[in-house]
Amino acid sequence: MAKVYLGLGTNLGDKEANMQLAVSLIHERIGKIVSQSSFYETAPWGFESENSFLNAAICVETLYTPLETLHLTQEIERGMGRTQKSSGGIYHDRTIDIDLLLYNDLILHTPELTLPHPLMTHRDFVMKPLVEIAGEVIHPVWKKQLRLLSASGKQDFTP
Repeated sequence: MAKVYLGLGTNLGDKEANMQLAVSLIHERIGKIVSQSSFYETAPWGFESENSFLNAAICVETLYTPLETLHLTQEIERGMGRTQKSSGGIYHDRTIDIDLLLYNDLILHTPELTLPHPLMTHRDFVMKPLVEIAGEVIHPVWKKQLRLLSASGKQDFTP
């Protein structure tokens, strides 16, 4: 079984219901939810919107490969009404966004997927919930505990 850390975000509709549905669908289709962070309300990042985000992180045990996991998360996003993926630095409001952050200690670079997520350590809305459930996990590239890799530049941001 692989341990996969996923980042979740929503800023449209009933955000808490969106998050709960996404977690339920991930459990049904991808694997057992091992841990789940609190929900964090955050401002939009990388684009202007009147809608704040709700963000969380979860850890899932799965038998799927990284690319299979990616495709399953994308199916869940589409099924929940996500019509546009962010690309080229252009971001949009969304009912749900599911990002693969870490897959065991795998380092992967393909045209479709990069692991660990290349921007995760630059985003507090990813790192805060991730540190809550995986602060002691070692980042495979930086070789430091996640709690020491703060997006805001702090040395330690244990919640």
